[in-house]
This record gives sequence, C-alpha cells and structure tokens, in this order.
Amino acid sequence: MSRNIEILGRSPVILQLKALARQVAVTDVTVLITGETGSGKEVLARFVHEHSRRSAKSFIPVNCGAIPAGIIESELFGHERGAFTGAVQSRKGYFESADHGSIFLDEIGETPLETQVKLLRIIETGVFQRVGASETISADTRIIAATNRNLHQEVVDGNFREDLYYRLRSVELQLPALRERGSDILLLAEHFVHEFESKHGITFEGFTPESTELLLRYPWPGNVRELRNLIESLLILERGKQISPDILERHLVQRSRNKSLVHDPVRTEKNELNLIYGSLMQLRQEIGEIRQMLQQLQPTRITAPQFLLPVPAGQEPPALENDATPPKPSIEEQTATLEELEKRSIDAALLKFGGNKRKTAQALGINERTLYRKIKEYGL
Repeated sequence: MSRNIEILGRSPVILQLKALARQVAVTDVTVLITGETGSGKEVLARFVHEHSRRSAKSFIPVNCGAIPAGIIESELFGHERGAFTGAVQSRKGYFESADHGSIFLDEIGETPLETQVKLLRIIETGVFQRVGASETISADTRIIAATNRNLHQEVVDGNFREDLYYRLRSVELQLPALRERGSDILLLAEHFVHEFESKHGITFEGFTPESTELLLRYPWPGNVRELRNLIESLLILERGKQISPDILERHLVQRSRNKSLVHDPVRTEKNELNLIYGSLMQLRQEIGEIRQMLQQLQPTRITAPQFLLPVPAGQEPPALENDATPPKPSIEEQTATLEELEKRSIDAALLKFGGNKRKTAQALGINERTLYRKIKEYGL
C-alpha cells in the first residue's frame, strides 16, 4: 500500500484534518472536500485514496469545471459508437477507468443539473449508462468531490440539486486557507525551496528575518499554489540570492498587478482587500526608494521653486546651506505598518473628496461596505 502523499503542516487545524482524513479513508464513504482555490484539495483527495484499501488501484482526477457541458457526460460515463457526431468507436468513461479505485470530481459545483441526476444515481446504486447505450454498467468507484463554492447557497439558488448535495457531504473535509495555518507557511516555503533547488540546480541563500515576517503577514489569496509559484519565481529570477523585504515586496506587488488584469465579474470583499494590501506594499516600496534617493543626494545649494515658496520682489530666495542635510525620517515613519499606511490612504482619500464615501470607495477600488467598516475600525 503506497504512502507517497503527505500533507505538510504542524498547525493544530492541519493535524486535526489529517487525523480525520485517515479515519475516513479506510471506509468507502463519499467525501466532499471544501476550501478556497489553491488550498490543496487534490492533494487531500490523493491522501484519502492513498490511505484507503483502494490505494493499489487507479486515482482518476476530473476537473468538472474544465469540461464543456455538451461532452461532460461522455467524459464521465463513456459513449457508444455512433452516439453522436464524431463518436467513431465506443469509449470508456472516467467512472469505468476508476473501477475499484477512486474518482476525484474537482469543482463539482460546475456540473450541469442534468449531469447531477446521473451522478446521484451512481452514488445511490453504483450503476450508470454510457451515452447512447441502453444497458447499465456497474462500477465499484469511490467518489471524492471538491468545491470552492458554497454548495448550500448553490442549492438555494437552484444551481445544485439538494439530494446530491446531502449525498456528497456524507463526510465533509474542510481545508483551511493558508493564512489560517500560522507557521505552516514557513514549513511549506522550506519544502518548495528544496524542491526547486533540486529541480533547477540553484543554491538558495534564504530569507532575511524581515522577509520571513512578511511571508507570515501576507494574506495569500492564492493559498498554497500561490506560495509555491512565488518560491519558484524567487529562486529563478533572483538567481538564488538572499531575499530581502524589498525584493519580496516587489515580487508580491507584481503578482497583485497581474491578478488585477484578470476580469472577475464577482468582486468579493476579500479580493478587494487583497488588492488594497498589494497597493499598500507598492506604496511602502516607493516611499522607501524615495528615502534612499534623498539620502544619497549630495548637499547642494538649492533654491525653492516659486510656486512652493513665494518670494517678495527684490529679495533673494532662501537657500539651504552647503552643510544642510535632508531631515531624517522619524522612527514612526520608518516603521509604519501596512495597517497605518492603509489608514493614511483612506484618510487622505476622504479628505480629498470632502468626506464623500461613494467617491472615496471608488477611488480606493473597494465597495462602500468595506470602506464603512474600515472607517469604524480606524476611528476616522
């Protein structure tokens, strides 16, 4: 019996999840895995399969959201020759291929209602029909489903069958978001570092303590998948050198920019807050660059522009002495937290728009509900 799949983590929520997954794995009960995109639902599904009596048989992953509605039944249940245009020969579906093994139905909430009826039948009876066939086929297949949607709400909205929903969630395994896993973030980062050092032949000099703190504070909207992709990018693009907060922030800001270019018709409050976080990191980085430039300037005789400092006629404008140096930023300015920067940004926008909440929210790229909550939170 293979045991190659492991769920990395020592946080209490992960230890509890692994214990429950092992307990469920030895049975044939249908399992529903829920969690945010990128949180590792397929890894958990493989973990359940590997710890079951079916581990020597096939594990067939199926992304239901990636299969067009017109062919999903053919993909799942197979078809007979001549069942539709292009069906030149009979073909097995995923359920037949996973006989005596497990099938992983990822994004189960994306399946059409008519397909849901057939899924319910195979859960209840273990039989199905190929497309274009009249005879039934039996399959001893364990079903593990997953979704990042709120299936209960989908039932309320009429997009998902209630009877299928309750049959799927005989046991529900809920994966926590990466931001809820504490120091597991560093454990996973170390794992990915070793993986990509070996894969790309790069020796990594590590993270500074400050950048390690930033890894822990970042909200990780893309979860484990985002962390993995970031680690690979850092090793390759920075050629293995030590990662400082400036370098890390630059990569995180760039990733936030790239995500903002993708149109998402449903803008949730969580996504908006992640965009604000990225913007604040960019702002802090730009402030740091400006400070560095000022510190590197050689003291010179500088006259203030007239639009900044009106000068009476016939009088010389004031000048800085040659030994004058730019004022040193205060300790508070140097150690401003992201929360403080967020507060200042909101305060400045409110002032700019004369307290108009709607215009302020639009300028910041968030909804008014989020803005009101932040105003209350910061006592603005």
